[in-house]
Amino acid sequence: MVKVLRTTRRRHHCAAFGSVTSLYALVCLLVAPHVLAQVAAEQTQNSQQIEEIVVRSSSIAQRLGDSGSSNVLTAEEIADIGASHVNETLARVPGVWVSRGSGQEHLTAIRSAVYTGAGACGEFSFLENGVPLRPAGFCNVNNLFEANTEQASAIEVWRGPASAVLGGNALHGAINVVTPTPQGFGAALEGGPYDYYRAQLWGGTEIGEQQVGFSLLQAGSNGYRDDTGYGQQKLHLTHTGVFGDWQVKNTITATLLNQETGGFVGGEDAFESDRLRDTNPNPEAYRDAWSLRWTGEYQRDALTLKPYIRRSSMAFLQHFLPGQPLEENQQTSFGEIINYLISKDNYDLEVGGQIEYMEGSLREFQEGPTTGSAFLVATRPPGLHYDYDVDSWMAAAFYNLTAGLGERTSLIHSLRLEHINYDYTNNHLVGNTRDDGTPCGFGGCLYTRPASRDDSFTNVGVRLGFETQLDHGLVYGVANSGFRPPQITELYRLRGGQTVADLDSEQLYGVEFGYKHEQFSVAVFHEQTTNLILRDADAFNISDGKTESTGIEFDGHWQLGRHLFAVAATYARHQYAFDRMADGRETIEDGNEIDTAPRWLGNLRWSTELSAALSQELELNYVGKHYVDAANSADYEGHAIVNWRVKWQLNSEVELFARVINLLDEEYADRADFAFGSYRYFPGMPRQLYLGVRYQAD
Repeated sequence: MVKVLRTTRRRHHCAAFGSVTSLYALVCLLVAPHVLAQVAAEQTQNSQQIEEIVVRSSSIAQRLGDSGSSNVLTAEEIADIGASHVNETLARVPGVWVSRGSGQEHLTAIRSAVYTGAGACGEFSFLENGVPLRPAGFCNVNNLFEANTEQASAIEVWRGPASAVLGGNALHGAINVVTPTPQGFGAALEGGPYDYYRAQLWGGTEIGEQQVGFSLLQAGSNGYRDDTGYGQQKLHLTHTGVFGDWQVKNTITATLLNQETGGFVGGEDAFESDRLRDTNPNPEAYRDAWSLRWTGEYQRDALTLKPYIRRSSMAFLQHFLPGQPLEENQQTSFGEIINYLISKDNYDLEVGGQIEYMEGSLREFQEGPTTGSAFLVATRPPGLHYDYDVDSWMAAAFYNLTAGLGERTSLIHSLRLEHINYDYTNNHLVGNTRDDGTPCGFGGCLYTRPASRDDSFTNVGVRLGFETQLDHGLVYGVANSGFRPPQITELYRLRGGQTVADLDSEQLYGVEFGYKHEQFSVAVFHEQTTNLILRDADAFNISDGKTESTGIEFDGHWQLGRHLFAVAATYARHQYAFDRMADGRETIEDGNEIDTAPRWLGNLRWSTELSAALSQELELNYVGKHYVDAANSADYEGHAIVNWRVKWQLNSEVELFARVINLLDEEYADRADFAFGSYRYFPGMPRQLYLGVRYQAD
């Protein structure tokens, strides 16, 4: 039986949508598109019934076009993978590595290293139906557990800077989860080791010109390691229909995660130790999080309106910090994206804008005294460390142009201007004192609270490229720029004696050339990042780092009779381009490889239709050798994991399936690190067998 996970500790705020003014704005935003649609319906006397609803802006792949590298995982492929963690799904996308953490936690890399730290989540954009899961500046490094990737109708991955189209945080790339609109009724049930279970329900029906559907997921496990169990629930509600000339789609997504969190296992090669690999040095750690989102899409001819509302709350024990303070954060945000498409014989021009408002807060409290050296005890006192509110607004204008330059060549050009403003209010004592105002020893407390202030950032993202259609494929070249403004935690959760974080937005400039064929694609890229935000040896947040990345990606598949062979492979070098003594006294030197950035990533698959009803897939996932510290003094050898999946279509309605993850029982690390003079790891799970059944009514 899966244990009950600390639901009494969470503080629920489902009804706490902020001030009366904000609530009024939310209601207006929710109601306005319906009023527009109703007015249009009344004005249209002879509207024709539209049998298939297609909402253009849900797909970022459609907006980004062919000038760049993207992958789309279909609903069928997602179901066949049957991932119990999102890293199993995204492993087959070249250039992408989602490093698995404890439970459903993860860190992401897209044409980059796996970044950590307060603002690491800002390096990538995570979206649902083309809308970011979190508001600008208030990201979550584990953000994909707030998306229902298990039941998605598609997962789109854009590799490389996409800020010119998608805005801030799409610095290295973006992942968009497209929600389903189920038809008929279906269910699935599966089980696996460590008391793992997952139950799914989905269904939909048509009511006149309207279609409604739902997708529900419940999953849990007691965890491979001690005290690492989790339970999670995800729900989609979808409505599509026609109101006069308007095509309408409404989506509600709700997620809940309660998990016990495992910490690093310490010691060189500890992931191979039978004594250590299934232990948890932090059994007290936990993470409780929930999210709720509504997105509307209202399309009439060339115009698309997309209002949205988001609410999320999370509490987690920071077991990785001395003293283990508890962080609680929450946000309420709403906004609208407007797109208008102008189509002519020789060009398509999309123009639009976005506006967004957020009310967010963060509180950090340490219950008991810190243990350890006299320095740690003195500088990390118990009590309230941070307590602040941030109101923010963001406004952007953009256009995307595709223009013909001849019979076979097109020009691609995108530009986005984005402005964000943070209104920060400190609800605690200013400075780095204890919460009673008394000073700490050794020069002051670690935790510094800046005075209330406003900060604004204005950024421009640009894309310029070409596409040339050949007889047997497409050649393209593109120059891109990406940006991300400093995240709220980088600006206002300071340390040491830093009273103001004078940060600039990170910028990325990249060029890419590629070739796309029906069976394969190849891309060569070079990228440079400036104003990299990091914490220096004085624990100050600074933004004067630089990096360079150069690589090649390959993605292909070949059908040979009943056999399908597929490969996704990446070779890239990610390097620092500056000198600095960083936090933890790590020495960064120009030319060092960025830590946790494997040169080689690979995925190989062999699928066979054994009969009309029986099929199998054998998969190899490879993560290459890489350094695990910025000084390049320690490394991890990498690993290769073999997975096997099989499914049997028992009849037209019932399918049986099985998968074996880590078939060869490899001892490996999902994540390796070197800090405080020693190695530490998140050990990978040993061989796992999962069995299940799926039912879909005709």
